[in-house]
Amino acid sequence: MNGRGRSLDHGAALRRRRTALHVLMLATGIGMASWVARTPAVRDALDITTGGMGLVLFGLSCGSMAGVLVSGGLVRRYGAKPVICAGAAFLVAGPAAIAAGSTAASPPAVFAALALFGAGMGLTEIAFNIEGAALEGEMGRPVLPVLHGCFSLGTVLGALGGMALTAVAFPVGLHLSAVALVVACGSLWAVRHLPAGTGRAPAGGRRRGEGLRVQLEVWRDGRLVLIGLVVLAMAFAEGSANDWLPLLMVDGHGVSATAGSLTFTAFAAAMTAGRFAGGPLLARFGRVAVVRASALTASVGLALVVFSPVPLVAGAAVVLWGLGTSLGFPVAISAAGDGGGEEAARVGAVATTGYFAFLVGPPSLGFLADHVGLRLTMLVILAMLLAASFLSRALRPAARAGAAATGGRVDEECAR
Repeated sequence: MNGRGRSLDHGAALRRRRTALHVLMLATGIGMASWVARTPAVRDALDITTGGMGLVLFGLSCGSMAGVLVSGGLVRRYGAKPVICAGAAFLVAGPAAIAAGSTAASPPAVFAALALFGAGMGLTEIAFNIEGAALEGEMGRPVLPVLHGCFSLGTVLGALGGMALTAVAFPVGLHLSAVALVVACGSLWAVRHLPAGTGRAPAGGRRRGEGLRVQLEVWRDGRLVLIGLVVLAMAFAEGSANDWLPLLMVDGHGVSATAGSLTFTAFAAAMTAGRFAGGPLLARFGRVAVVRASALTASVGLALVVFSPVPLVAGAAVVLWGLGTSLGFPVAISAAGDGGGEEAARVGAVATTGYFAFLVGPPSLGFLADHVGLRLTMLVILAMLLAASFLSRALRPAARAGAAATGGRVDEECAR
């Protein structure tokens, strides 16, 4: 085969790989949003308070962090593909188990099911970002914003389905069982097109304790620490909507459960639009300006949700909240990956920091909400977003990364 033929085959393989990641992220988003849209129904089925629901949601946090904490090391040892396969299995089993637990009205069972689902989210999220950052380098253009946009699109589809089924009082157990089947079909098709070995360390770097040492050493880079703080704030803002937005509108503004699901759908749609529009914005204005403007936009939207006495205004303001949080996580992941050697460890470390939001978020917000209400509890998120706007300067490409980090003109523009 001549050089041109090999080049065409390589390009086709990269496109299939990108499509596979898109499908996997889409399926993950559908699974996540389907659960979120039905949280009021699950809470009612379990007959628990908001604080009790926070404890149940802690299962998702525990599972997510368990998956996140081991994912980087597993990718370093085995590569991203096996980790994604294992995580996908948990993502299928989780909704099915949530369906069974809610039907049985058992909070411990739903807690365990959410832990299972969270473990799948944690395992795949780190591996997805490592795979996406590697693909971004090979293709020479931004990949992560659209990749995360596919997750957001999945949340839109899942939220729309959840809203419609909530409106007709469709049994939540049957709904989540069907979601598990959809995730299984998408995952089975996609994993075949992922290459083996992405993110795997050379044999000499896989001695006992070596992976952990590398993951800790990357934090000696002060720039990476600041990037991690930006990710923490932006992921907390996104995760708080994923966990609490329907209940925030139902309990904080007195809207119906269907309207609460509709509001989350608007948030997810705004996230999707922001991520798919991210590439041109990054090329035109650069990482620092985009993330700074995003954090401030999210701050305005969240402030309106908290302080507006009019439910319609609060519902419309979630669009600003969604647009503002859409690019923070993927852009910061790109920034983490262009700092020199050990790209997989750097990406994994920063993504792990983002997922810390899932550990501290649901229970802490739930307990605080029992005392001051969900609306005022969101002021914690507002303060974090304002801090992220000040720290966004850390997203400038590292000097040694040069224009080769994400390819050509994009990094030259991002350096501004």
